[in-house]
Amino acid sequence: MAEVSRIADQLRRAFDGDAWYGPSLKATLKGVTAEQAAASPIADAHSIWQIALHIAAWEGAVLDRLSGKSAELPAEGDWPEIADSSEAGWQQTLALLDQRHTALLAAITDFTDEQLKEMIGEQRDPATGSGVSVYYTLHGVLQHNVYHAGQIAILKKALQ
Repeated sequence: MAEVSRIADQLRRAFDGDAWYGPSLKATLKGVTAEQAAASPIADAHSIWQIALHIAAWEGAVLDRLSGKSAELPAEGDWPEIADSSEAGWQQTLALLDQRHTALLAAITDFTDEQLKEMIGEQRDPATGSGVSVYYTLHGVLQHNVYHAGQIAILKKALQ
């Protein structure tokens, strides 16, 4: 199995299920209502909704980078604003998260292991993720999703 296939498999597992560590991002978000998603049960912490938008924004930014665009903050910002706090708005956020993840997986389907060595940006900038390889970037987005799935799980517990 090619390395890019293994990375895609791990991205899929962390998002959709059968992850080694426990519940996937999608499983963690299952059953969360708009009211719960918008709640702030822990002072000075982002809400579940804000985290979901943040994950979608960064998956979009990675997708842009893989298509040749420069490494910059996501077009909608690092922590996008909640535009519609209704249940329909929450469902749109979940749909955006699914769409971005599906597009990211589709984008790397035809990648070769050789392309994993290609650099995104020339100068290292941790704020934008510039100056690293495609390999590093894909592992980074995977780690980012798992990290935030853990935060969401804690926020859900705090709401109980």
